[in-house]
Amino acid sequence: MKRKNFIKKSALLASSGFLFPGFSSLSKVNGVLGSNETINIGTIGLNSMGWWNTKSLLRIPKVNLVAICDVDNRVLEKRKAEMDNQGVKVKTFRDYRNLLEDKDIDAVVIGTPDHWHALMMIHAAEAGKHVYCEKPIGNSIGECRLMVDAQNRYGNVVQVGQWQRSQNHFQEAVNYLKTGVIGPIRTVKTWCYFGSVRPNPIIPNSSAPKELDYKRWLGPAKIRPFNKSRLHFNFRWFWDYAGGLMTDWGVHLIDFALIGMQASLPKTVVSLGGKFAYPNLAQETPDTLTALYEFDQFNLIWDSAMGIDNGPYGRRHGIAFIGDYATLVLNRNGWEVIEESGNENKVAKPLVKSSDNGLDKHTQNFIEAIRSNDPLKVKCTIKEGEHVATIAQMGNISYRSGDKLQWDFSKNKFSDNKINSKYYTSEYHNGYQLKLT
Repeated sequence: MKRKNFIKKSALLASSGFLFPGFSSLSKVNGVLGSNETINIGTIGLNSMGWWNTKSLLRIPKVNLVAICDVDNRVLEKRKAEMDNQGVKVKTFRDYRNLLEDKDIDAVVIGTPDHWHALMMIHAAEAGKHVYCEKPIGNSIGECRLMVDAQNRYGNVVQVGQWQRSQNHFQEAVNYLKTGVIGPIRTVKTWCYFGSVRPNPIIPNSSAPKELDYKRWLGPAKIRPFNKSRLHFNFRWFWDYAGGLMTDWGVHLIDFALIGMQASLPKTVVSLGGKFAYPNLAQETPDTLTALYEFDQFNLIWDSAMGIDNGPYGRRHGIAFIGDYATLVLNRNGWEVIEESGNENKVAKPLVKSSDNGLDKHTQNFIEAIRSNDPLKVKCTIKEGEHVATIAQMGNISYRSGDKLQWDFSKNKFSDNKINSKYYTSEYHNGYQLKLT
């Protein structure tokens, strides 16, 4: 499609509220950027991690913010004012497609609710942009697969925001595991206990704020009456937009369980949980969840709880590799080894504290990969993000279906086609389509 006609069609689709793939006129990744050239970024989704990621990128020399986009004009104007106060003039957009049309932009940050990640990442790849995408990369297994396909097709640099992969002590702990000193590992526990995180009370539906383009916020999700309990941070607790603590924190912690065990996909998964603590509050995802994954040589456990902090080993979050001789416990604050009582094989008991800023190192790595024009240089590729997001989704699907699920490795899907039909990929609504052009 010629560029003039594409812009005309995009404007027509934007005005009608529909979105179709169609960035074919821009499907070549921007040229190689040398170490002395400025990398211009645009950010889509300006609350929470989207903005934290942006500020981290702006601490890197020769990285410039040129455009921001959000469907909530209150957030958009707030961030614009912040940049104005720093003497930085940015373009503002309500529609991310218009931002992707800007030829001055080399890379985009995607910090929206999860149900938008797939479309935006695929369209950014088609538009020739490099991408820093918040985790989890998609809101379903099928979405994640298409995102990997897009990166493979267009060759852009994609960094997934699992920034612990850039933090020194996480890698040090994995290297320690490789020595085998804690003995054969039979169980890996991962957990997240968050006392400060509670769902909102149930409130009546209302009209959306005039500053919010609610129809565009919903995007491919089902049309529902506006309810404030679903907006901004709280989108995490509703299946249309996200997957609860399992996908919000599970992808961080399960990721390093998989790295430590050099594991692929589990043979089976079963999840149990519910709204045990807050049955009368506004949420769909469970406030309490335990998932058990069966691998060939070990079991992996995910355990999450909202509203309480007293997690295993006295830590709110973490990963515990339980070996015959000792247990290695790892989280964002550091790691330590706890020797098995009565063990004859004496094990050194290191206590290592975190000493670096993982997010800043992760965004720096992203920029280095862009300058090197090397998609494999990033610490968390889209394929690696897809791997852990798939496993997190498997746990949620077992909970939602109420079934113990088996994975068919030959078909790369569940063995139960009814489960695949209902849960494998997200259903898109309102004229939005998920496919590569």
